Amino acid sequence: MGLAAMENEVAPAMNSVARICLIGAESTGKTTLAQALAESLKCPWVPEYLREFCIEHQRPPRLDEQRGILLEQKLREENALVVAQSSGARYLICDTAPLLTAVYSEYVFADSSLFPDAIKLHRDYSLTLLLAPDLAWEADGIQRDGAHVRAPVTAMIQDQLARHQLPWEWVRGFGEARVATARYAIDALATFRKEP
Repeated sequence: MGLAAMENEVAPAMNSVARICLIGAESTGKTTLAQALAESLKCPWVPEYLREFCIEHQRPPRLDEQRGILLEQKLREENALVVAQSSGARYLICDTAPLLTAVYSEYVFADSSLFPDAIKLHRDYSLTLLLAPDLAWEADGIQRDGAHVRAPVTAMIQDQLARHQLPWEWVRGFGEARVATARYAIDALATFRKEP
């Protein structure tokens, strides 16, 4: 399914669920935080498709596979949105976003062609939480490039969020403090949206 077809599949009623995007370089705790927030907020979460891809293929993606990964991540998000809506959840936690695929595509392959679609899709999020690379780097199979990529990738994400005026907040700290920082930003969003 292409981007245009995917956009037509989304019902307007789905807008009542606030999508919270967790984004950051590798080994910044996105999955751990996504699970903790989903449990705390009693809502579904969308795992990172790239992890599944790497396990299935036993290698990182090639340049020609990047767009497919971007679209599959978004498709899984849209499917989870239906679940969130039908269960009455107020939030959907998204463990990464198409924007991260675009950033890595530029960083690894010097290919910036995914940015227009990634930015367009990113506007669906009510809030983006950018995870600081302040956790210790941990190897995670073939999906990891190394600690040295975290600073430049984080800077690239921050640049795209700022350049396109997308709503985002930093998440820093360790353990429960990291979860609390994320919850504070989400609770502030709820107040802004005047939700009960």
